[in-house]
This record gives sequence, C-alpha cells and structure tokens, in this order.
Amino acid sequence: MNALGLFAILTTLSTLFGIVNHRTLRLPMTIGVLAISLAVSLAIMALDPLFPSLDLYLVPRSLLGAIDLPRTLLDGALSLLLFAGAMQVDLHHMLSRVISVTALAVLGTIFAVGLLAVSAWCVFPLVGAPVPFVWCVVLGAILAPTDPVSVVGMLRRLGLPAPLQAIFAGESLFNDGVGVVIFGVTIGLATGEVASVSTADIATDFLLQAIGGGLLGALTGWVALRLVRGVDDAHIALLATLALASGTFALANALHMSGPISVVVAGMSLGTRHGHAAIQDHARAELLAFWSMVDEVLNAMLFLLIGFEILEITPRLSALLATLAIIPLSIAARGLSVLCATLPVYPRNRDRWRALAVLTWGGLRGGISVSLALGLPSGPLRDTLLPVCYGVVVFTILVQGLTMERLVGRLYRPVPAGTNAA
Repeated sequence: MNALGLFAILTTLSTLFGIVNHRTLRLPMTIGVLAISLAVSLAIMALDPLFPSLDLYLVPRSLLGAIDLPRTLLDGALSLLLFAGAMQVDLHHMLSRVISVTALAVLGTIFAVGLLAVSAWCVFPLVGAPVPFVWCVVLGAILAPTDPVSVVGMLRRLGLPAPLQAIFAGESLFNDGVGVVIFGVTIGLATGEVASVSTADIATDFLLQAIGGGLLGALTGWVALRLVRGVDDAHIALLATLALASGTFALANALHMSGPISVVVAGMSLGTRHGHAAIQDHARAELLAFWSMVDEVLNAMLFLLIGFEILEITPRLSALLATLAIIPLSIAARGLSVLCATLPVYPRNRDRWRALAVLTWGGLRGGISVSLALGLPSGPLRDTLLPVCYGVVVFTILVQGLTMERLVGRLYRPVPAGTNAA
C-alpha cells in the first residue's frame, strides 16, 4: 500500500467516525473518534475468536504495520502538530509566567518520572509481574509528560483564565521534550546499550537537546521571519511556515537536539513583535486558518490510530490489575509533581490550589506516550508495560478530558476580568 492509499484510508475512517460521533455521541471530535475506534477494536477482539476464518485482525494490523505510529508521529507529524499548537499560545501571557512554565516543564516532569517509577516498582510485584526499577523509570518517562496535542485541543473548549491557559499550553508543549530526553537516557540503560551514565552525562545531554534545541528554534524562526519580511503574499508566508516547521524539526534531529522543543520555539517566534511586523494581518489570518485545519485533521487521524493500537496489546490479568492500580497513582504523581514544582514560585498565591486541581486533572497523556511505549523492544517487559501505558492514556483522554469542563465550571465561574489564576 502506497502513502496515498494510507492517507485515503485514514481520512475516510476519520470522516466516518467523526460523522457517527456528531450524530450520536456528540463528544469533542477527536475524543469521539478515539472512542469509536476503540469500540471497533474491542469488537474485533471479541468477534475474532468466533469467526477465525475471517481473520478480522488482518486489515487493522496491516494498516498499523504500514503506518508505524512511533516513527510516523515522532519523526514526522509531531513537527506539524507542535508547530500548530505553538502558534495558538498567547505569548504575552506565557512570557509573564515563564518561571511557572519552566518549573512545570522541567522540575515537574522530573518529579513525575521519579514518583511514577517508585509507585510502579511497588505495584508490579503485588500483581505478580515484578519489573526492574530501571524499567519503571522508563515507564515514568513515558507517562510523565502531558501530551500537547490533547491539552491544546482541550483548552479550546474550556473557559480558563488566559494566564492559566498559557501555563497549561506552555508546559505541555515543552515537557514532552524533557520526557523524551529522560526516556532516551533510561532506555539505553534498561536495554544494556549503555553500561552506565553519570550525572554529568545526563546534564550535558539535557543541555544539548533542550537548550540547544530551543536556541536552534529561535534561530530558524528569526531567519524565516527575516526572509518573509516585506513579502506581502499569504501563499509565500504559508510555504515559509511549512518549511520552518518541518525543516527545524529535521535539522534538530540531525544535530541530536530536541526536535519538539526546537519546533515549539520556532512556532512561538511568529507571535513575537518581529513576527507580527514580518507577516501582514491578512496573511496571518490565512496562516492561522490553515494551521488550525492541519491541527484538526492530524488530531483526528492520530486519535483514530490510538484507538486501533489496542490491537497490539496482549491481554493479561496481571497487566490489567497493574493498569487499574497505576491509573490513580499517575494522577497522584501528577498532582504532587505540580505542587512541588510550583510551590517555590507561588508560595502565597491564593488561587494556587484551584490552579493545582485543574493542572492535575487536566494532565492528559496521548500519542507521544503511546508512540514511546510502542517503540519498546519486544519481550515480556514490553507486554507488561505497554498495556499500562495505553490504559493510562485512554483514561486521561476519555475520563479526565470529558470531565474537565465540569471541573473548570465549578472552580472558575465566574472569572472576573483581569484575574490572575496562577
């Protein structure tokens, strides 16, 4: 099957599931697509033993094998999704809360990795599936970062105060890069590819990937804006942003820097004063419309694939029990990590506690976590960790994502104009 055929199948299924959701479930489109694709997958799993001659797994597994979600997302679509999300961030509010964003993205992610690792290490033996501690750290690195695709999509329908929205979006856009760095270090130790690693090695790797990636994104964004400045053509501006998103991501990967962080910084450069001066208002309106469409289309396809990826999981009672235990622990770890990361920043802020509740319950995981989990090497440990990762991701999207609006309505209604939430 060629690339055009794959794209046709994905768009067709996303459209059909989107129409079914609109006429029946009426959930937010991406969540509805996920719910329906998950239901179809579960139906295939239930019916396949009853009709073995039909081989109901053949078509979806062929589709998943041809797409290869980890490679497609992490090395391709992620650049466009992050760029689209970064363009929607209110840069003024995010820069005014830059300390909070940095604390959550870096310290919060590190705390969450440690808390999740210790929790999982204690849980797995209780369900009869002991996992070495280093692999529990890998699990923590997979599940600690919030997913920018899920979070930015959720923020569109919530009435949160603008400063809190900026913190939410900024953290989710940057913390996946931190999580990927930790994952890269720990997976090498877990598989034995790296014999040992020192604190200096970790710090050097982090500086190269995170700081280097941020500087690279700032540089490519500045170059792109210089090139389009004075060119009053919306189509050229559109081509420039496509080149900026894909080129920055590819260049960062080639230089062993963080592609996610670099493309986020590049996307945010369009919201700076120089970005507004370089791109005329009518061209900017067309850019925002185009990237919103790209975001919606890729989101629908991604959530469709996440629903089908359950077919890659081997059902086991121990994995199910571990998943049920780790889901509440992941929420607790998220809350503690947010509290520890932001406590030194806003020790006396009267709104900190309700912001903490929103940031905790809104810490959705998504495609990045699933892709990292699917990229684990084959073996018994993968069979144990993959269902846990998948279960946490699906729970956060379906349960937390659908109840966030009610939580925000309780905590932030009404919100006086100009109120600082975090």
